[in-house]
Amino acid sequence: MHPELKNSESKEATVSNPPRRQFTRQRRKLTDGERRQYARMSSLHLRKLQQRLPPRARIGLYYDGFGELPTQPILDWCQRVGYFPYLPVVGSLGLDGKGNIDKHLRFVPIYQSKLVNIPTRIHSLGMKQNHHRRLLWAQELDVIICPLVAVDLNGNRMGMGGGFYDTTLGNSYRSGAKKPLKIGWCYDFQVVEQLQRQPWDVPLDGLITPSGIRWF
Repeated sequence: MHPELKNSESKEATVSNPPRRQFTRQRRKLTDGERRQYARMSSLHLRKLQQRLPPRARIGLYYDGFGELPTQPILDWCQRVGYFPYLPVVGSLGLDGKGNIDKHLRFVPIYQSKLVNIPTRIHSLGMKQNHHRRLLWAQELDVIICPLVAVDLNGNRMGMGGGFYDTTLGNSYRSGAKKPLKIGWCYDFQVVEQLQRQPWDVPLDGLITPSGIRWF
């Protein structure tokens, strides 16, 4: 074996992910004003995402919580340029054949101008959800803005560990489908050099932070 390949494999084998609490604690230290300012800075880069989208695009976003970068500016952008925004619903199809929560997300339309005004219920897993009879599959969206705890320079994403987005996007990713685009939305301190990747992980296509947008 070539020594460079051997060293590369050894380095890859020793990669271990930083603990999630490292990032969640740092997010919680931010003030509400700082979060809004960082979100406003990030929103300035949405126009570059717009260049890759069709008119009247369907955009999946999410309720921010736990100190995450606020997503209200994404909703504002959708309404300003004529895109259709959607929110995820967890376990919308109930239980699977083994009695487990269905991890395939589906998406409901947003009709309000502010996320805080959307009527929600708290899912048994603790996240907010809006319920609506009109549900779309992820493959029907043009973009999904993905929540994350950390992301590396190759687009590998560390989520909260539930596997909902990887399950939802796995089939379309493995089939080579061009949509939905998978875009991360986070603070710059959540970007790390390298994360360990599992076989079931679905990498991002792009990332938006306060400092800019990058494509993978």
